[in-house]
Amino acid sequence: MRSTRTFLSALALALAPLPSWSADGLDLPAAWEADPAKIFEATDISLDDLQWVARPLIVFANSPRDPAFIEQIADLERDIDRLVERDVIVIVDTDRDSASDLRAKLRPRGFMLVLIGKDGQVKLRKPLPLTVREVSRSIDKMPIRQREIRDGS
Repeated sequence: MRSTRTFLSALALALAPLPSWSADGLDLPAAWEADPAKIFEATDISLDDLQWVARPLIVFANSPRDPAFIEQIADLERDIDRLVERDVIVIVDTDRDSASDLRAKLRPRGFMLVLIGKDGQVKLRKPLPLTVREVSRSIDKMPIRQREIRDGS
């Protein structure tokens, strides 16, 4: 019963329109810092704005109805606090025809999960959903994250 509710919640999220941000009206680092648990749409997002600020976790799919996308978003939402602790900004792109900079740069084929470090480099690229625990473990192994843990920041 619980898994049915989780699935239906994820499906409702996937089918709901995501906010559309314009490059002129969004200070991405400020918007993310104001609500780090928010999921952002890839349209008009530049990774350069996030370098040394946050770790982008980008979820690509060809449709918001993709079962892998629905599963991934449900898992991310369920454990978003662990990602917030690690300065992760979640970004989604479910329009294969979009001309987003992220889609052009990362060239996904169907579902793809990409983790980018604060240094702007791709750290993880997977064609299947990952749990927040798996993503967190990957982040915690990064030298920059190790320094953050050591320094308490």
